[in-house]
Amino acid sequence: MQLRGAVVAITGASAGIGHAAALAFARAGARLAVCARRQDRLDELAAAVRVLGAEVLTRAVDVADEAQVRAS
Repeated sequence: MQLRGAVVAITGASAGIGHAAALAFARAGARLAVCARRQDRLDELAAAVRVLGAEVLTRAVDVADEAQVRAS
């Protein structure tokens, strides 16, 4: 499967599997939309993703909160 240029959305991207997946997709050339509750961790992830040459959009949001999801 070719991922270069594909858009990938990842929730829980600030740690664990979400973080690892974001980096793996970035290495494959995907464009990322990532979210998690902590913006500071998303900022660190975004810096690492950009070093890999990938585009990234971050949003601090708790996906368990429908109002936050709709607002973002």
